[in-house]
Amino acid sequence: MKKICDTYNVSRETFSKLEIYHKSLLEWQNRFNLVSKNSLDDAWNRHFIDSIQLVRYIPENANSLLDMGSGAGFPGMVLAILFSDKTPYLKTTLVESINKKTLYLNHVKEITSTNVEIINGRVEQIKNRKFDVLTSRAMTSLSDLFGYAYPLLNPKGLCIFPKGKSWHEEVDIAKNNWNFNFKVFDSETSEEGKILLINNLALRGKK
Repeated sequence: MKKICDTYNVSRETFSKLEIYHKSLLEWQNRFNLVSKNSLDDAWNRHFIDSIQLVRYIPENANSLLDMGSGAGFPGMVLAILFSDKTPYLKTTLVESINKKTLYLNHVKEITSTNVEIINGRVEQIKNRKFDVLTSRAMTSLSDLFGYAYPLLNPKGLCIFPKGKSWHEEVDIAKNNWNFNFKVFDSETSEEGKILLINNLALRGKK
């Protein structure tokens, strides 16, 4: 606990909420297939720390964040728990289309007393809303993520997308249809993992 609290500047109260979350994940996994069974033994590293590490990339002036395809809440619910302590003004929204996973997200919201909006539906159904930050982990290819992100991202907004070893290929494919600036950072939880920061996203041929 001390290492996580010190390394990521997580308060004891927040860490306690993450422990409650972790315990519930193990319990609910027996009822629903929330995450890969192979990842459960190392859930702290594979899911929680993998999500926590994204905090350092979120702009200080961000007021809204949308996590697309939240699944069991990684990274969106973890970030919402952290924001409740550090930046309560930053409103977090999770969107997930699978009913059982949305049910679980609402359970975590309740047991951790987290201020977070949870939408049971598809990303493309969100209309007339813009967000400062978009996140998504293991949802789809980068090019497809851009298709979902483009109508939802504020003009000066930022996309934070963890990716695996094929990230470079995904970037090259996305360049066929999109203009964007990006930076790449090493993941702290995977030797092959990368974290892509995307801004100035625009369709090719459009200004």
